[in-house]
Amino acid sequence: MRSRYSAYVLGLTDYLLATWHPTTRPVTLTPDEAGLKWLGLDVRRCVMQDADHGTVEFVARSKLGGRAHRLHETSRFVRDNGRWFYLDGDFAA
Repeated sequence: MRSRYSAYVLGLTDYLLATWHPTTRPVTLTPDEAGLKWLGLDVRRCVMQDADHGTVEFVARSKLGGRAHRLHETSRFVRDNGRWFYLDGDFAA
């Protein structure tokens, strides 16, 4: 999770796509809006359902055009051939 947040901060779309599970991976990612600044990541909870499935609840903070924003998501991850992949997530209000 932290490596994917860092990739968003650095604009590393190739890494984001490479760590996204092929069954849910988009063809491309839309670049962040000009001026978006990522401010921090707070991992709230990490739960393993079994050895190859886990969820991570997090809040990522950003600022754009002088306004603060929060992205609160519970993400699902799956281990495939020894590598962890982002599967999908649910946004919270």
